[in-house]
Amino acid sequence: MQRSAMLTTVCAAAILSTLSGMAHAASPVLHIFNWSDYIATDTIPNFEKQTGIKVAYDVFDSNEVLEAKVLAGHTGYDLVVPSNDFLGKQIIAGAFLKLDKSKLTHYKNLDPKLLKLISDSADPGNQYSVPYLWGTTGIGYNVDKIKQILGPDAPVDSWDLVFQPKYMKKLQQCGVSFLNAPTEILSTALNYMGKNPNSTTPSDYTDVALPLLKKIRPYISDINSSQYINDLANGDVCVVIGWSGDVMMAANRAEQAKNGIHIRYSIPKQGALVWFDMMAIPKDAPNPDAALKFINYILEPKVAAAITNYVSYANPNPASNAAVDKAILNNPGIYPSTITREKLFSAKLLPMKIDRLRTRVWTQFLQN
Repeated sequence: MQRSAMLTTVCAAAILSTLSGMAHAASPVLHIFNWSDYIATDTIPNFEKQTGIKVAYDVFDSNEVLEAKVLAGHTGYDLVVPSNDFLGKQIIAGAFLKLDKSKLTHYKNLDPKLLKLISDSADPGNQYSVPYLWGTTGIGYNVDKIKQILGPDAPVDSWDLVFQPKYMKKLQQCGVSFLNAPTEILSTALNYMGKNPNSTTPSDYTDVALPLLKKIRPYISDINSSQYINDLANGDVCVVIGWSGDVMMAANRAEQAKNGIHIRYSIPKQGALVWFDMMAIPKDAPNPDAALKFINYILEPKVAAAITNYVSYANPNPASNAAVDKAILNNPGIYPSTITREKLFSAKLLPMKIDRLRTRVWTQFLQN
């Protein structure tokens, strides 16, 4: 009798376990790790409604945070969004699954020119990743504050604004913020100094970029990659080195708040870094099929357009242009002109010894 009851209990438990497993299989949870403030409010809800797949969505604010998780393995994530220069290293380390493009029916919507740039710099043959959004690293500024402090001829179209102490010394009174992004700041500094932004010469970092940055370090009020959006929108800082869409987002927030703050974004005349944030599936992803469905969903023109309209970043999907707000599509800070594009440069995969050197140089800059 006792054994029979036990068997009944065990069988019931087994049935419940099986049913639970079937339910999980029918409704898998898709775990996504993406940048903060980087998706439209209805993107996830619409995907869940369309597919029946639940989404657990976490955010990060630096490539270094993401890379530490990806390279350690067992992230628990099905989809991550590294920038193209970090992606290249992670591919070499064997961190990602090759994409089954037969399941990406909307892949044809992607811009072939952008895919070639990515193939040449990070993902040969575009085997492991799909571009999510792209943009540039430039200067965001409070129009009225800059005019008040530096006058009408302030060099807002030049990196001089943030790399020359004579300007930075004055701008510190209204606040200056830099991205906490060593690859981007160091590459930008090298390009400004007439050096190869992807230099493999150690002295370019120690004797050129670092001295330039050290001279202006005392005047930088904050170094972060997320808080600066609100700081710029609220008037807590007046100048940032930031990502194009983030600055546009700050401008939109200031306009919505009707706080009288006018913000603009500039791609400096010396050129700027162009980057791509890439969707990739970790090698040990629990639900890679769900990740592929999400990637394919993002490649739908209307979905891509809605994200661009919300976050003010360009997407790599020309088929979406008809649904992108004209103010965004015609904004040269978001979709640069052909002439401006010729001056843009991308971060390339560099030798490990240079990566380690850049980390040391950046640490010295932060501690200065």
